[in-house]
Amino acid sequence: MKPRRPKKSNRTSNSAGELRDGILIRLCHGIEEFEACVQVERNVWQSADVDVVPIPLFVVAAETGGQVIGAFHENELIGFTMAIAGWRNRKPFLHSHMTAVLAAYWDRGIGRRLKRFQREDALSRGIQRIEWTFDPLITKNAYFNFMRLGAIARRYLPNAYGITTSPLHAGLPTDRLVAEWHLRSPRVLRVIAGKRATPAFQKKTARITIPSSLEELKGSDPGAAARIQSKIRAEFQHWLGKGYAATAVAPGKSGVDYILEPWKAS
Repeated sequence: MKPRRPKKSNRTSNSAGELRDGILIRLCHGIEEFEACVQVERNVWQSADVDVVPIPLFVVAAETGGQVIGAFHENELIGFTMAIAGWRNRKPFLHSHMTAVLAAYWDRGIGRRLKRFQREDALSRGIQRIEWTFDPLITKNAYFNFMRLGAIARRYLPNAYGITTSPLHAGLPTDRLVAEWHLRSPRVLRVIAGKRATPAFQKKTARITIPSSLEELKGSDPGAAARIQSKIRAEFQHWLGKGYAATAVAPGKSGVDYILEPWKAS
């Protein structure tokens, strides 16, 4: 199925999209393109119907101040990000609910381009903040969020979406960290300019280790994986409750360490 050509948009930011290396990043339009998003979603998460985000929610996101942004290769949708408009602390923000890229197109910077386009579109409409959730056990996502985008995390949501049918979740509770992307913060501007976020190694920093054996345990010993998840949950709740923020990841002695540092409320 080939998505229809883009319709004219009344948005001023990147209305024609961004074409580079044969990949076009642009806003999605119309039921056929939203259906293509759902097909990518099914391919990536492999969830049962009960857990699939349906086409009407993509329509709602696009029509009520949110975003549906696609990555296209030769007019075929190969990735997308979808965000819903929200309101926090008397200011508008976007909750970026889903971002997915087909496996054949991984490691080509497409996810980063989707997020950067998302940022530019948000800023063009006066939105300064985007949030999304991610699994703290998947450290490659943490690296992307902290080190490549400049996000931070100050909230932990235990079993945010319940137990799902996606094999990616391995039957574990869907614990999530909430990424905060403050789009004009010095931290984000530094990263956007090509300078990677540097982990803090002050005396007051804390570390939470994600063992390198965890992914294997999810399949071979789910009970052990669940116990490790519970321990990690307690550590995050302790440090975030003391006013710390997760700001980076770095190699550790037995896996990958989250770096947490005291953070002023904003």
